[in-house]
Amino acid sequence: MLIDRHGQPVLKYAKVHTCDFSMEALLTPGDEFPVCELDTAAGSVSIGGMICYDREFPESSRILMLNGVEIILVPNACDMNDIRLRQLSTRAFENMVGVAMANYAGRGWGRSTAYHPCVFTENGLTVDPAIVEADESEGIWVAECNVDHLCRYRERETWGNAYRKPRASGRLVDERVQPPFVREDARR
Repeated sequence: MLIDRHGQPVLKYAKVHTCDFSMEALLTPGDEFPVCELDTAAGSVSIGGMICYDREFPESSRILMLNGVEIILVPNACDMNDIRLRQLSTRAFENMVGVAMANYAGRGWGRSTAYHPCVFTENGLTVDPAIVEADESEGIWVAECNVDHLCRYRERETWGNAYRKPRASGRLVDERVQPPFVREDARR
């Protein structure tokens, strides 16, 4: 649940990609990636979520982008390493969205992060997409994302949804699982 600054629920979302190889096999997965408009002190922003294992599938963030999201919130509960952090940065870049992940604190965990997708300036220079990267300790880290800047970036750059060729992506919605990925405990 996402609750707005007035205490009202504005988004209800259930994790789609449950970890069916563990105790999460007992959970009922969600079946969509909803987006809501969140009224902030600075204006309105489109928010969506991916919970933990959802981030492992690029389709999760792609669907959110296609649904109009500007910022993806990622509550997380696993060890966090450089590869997973690069994954989140890539999700931000390829979908032209901000991504903010909050993780449990602890040794090997923590490292809550926020990335913006604006990796090129208007002059073509590259910039670091990391807004915040926390350490492993408990704490509060504030990440600010300029949504107006994000919108202008989306209007001038080439990825996101501008030049996609969805007609070539049919295999993405094919539910067949072929070796070596067949798992007896996987739900379909």
